[in-house]
Amino acid sequence: MAGLLVLNGGDEFRGGNEPQDRELVAAAGPGQAWVLATAAARQGPEVAAANARSWFGALGLEVEELPVRNRAEAETEALAERARRGGFFYLTGGDPGLVVRILAHSRVWSAIAAAWREGAALAGSSAGAMALGGWTLVMARWPQHRRRRAIPALGLVPGIAVLPHYDRFGAGWSLDEQLPETVLVGLDERTAAVFDGGWRALGPGAVTVIRAGAAIRFPAPGRVEGLPPPRELGVG
Repeated sequence: MAGLLVLNGGDEFRGGNEPQDRELVAAAGPGQAWVLATAAARQGPEVAAANARSWFGALGLEVEELPVRNRAEAETEALAERARRGGFFYLTGGDPGLVVRILAHSRVWSAIAAAWREGAALAGSSAGAMALGGWTLVMARWPQHRRRRAIPALGLVPGIAVLPHYDRFGAGWSLDEQLPETVLVGLDERTAAVFDGGWRALGPGAVTVIRAGAAIRFPAPGRVEGLPPPRELGVG
């Protein structure tokens, strides 16, 4: 049976994230707990990993970095073996395009997905959460940060694209092209969409589900409707 899945809206490892992160700690399976600072590989991955260790340590879970900062490392058999035995994975924020380019169809991602399908807890925040959907939204052209284009992501939750930091700036993003079959998921900072058989919102904000231009806001804590379930099989 697949483990807990958490899509967090960003500003991770800070106060306000306790509701979803306590559930993650409780849901951690046997084996090492890993943080992947892949999305932050160009922005100080050591700092992101240290913040994760401090934060989860205070919640009672010892977390170490699985050092996957480039494509060669993502294809390393030794790192994939470590991931396969893991019981907890957290993908930090950073560059949404970079995390997909490094992890997609890699040995390490296949190992993480397999461990999650067998019960490991899995979370992503901001760029990490975006990577777990069917599409991730990258900058369409420099320096227009609000203009976005969609590229295929890891596909763990097919049919969605995450808009992180929705309360601060994600709601202002616009897409170069329409994604008519895709549900947009606005995640407020320090707020998560959590799947454990059904979707729930946890944290201080809300999860906003956008279909065909119509937006429905689901305040936390509470149920979230209109999101497809994660795909438990065939993830690569």
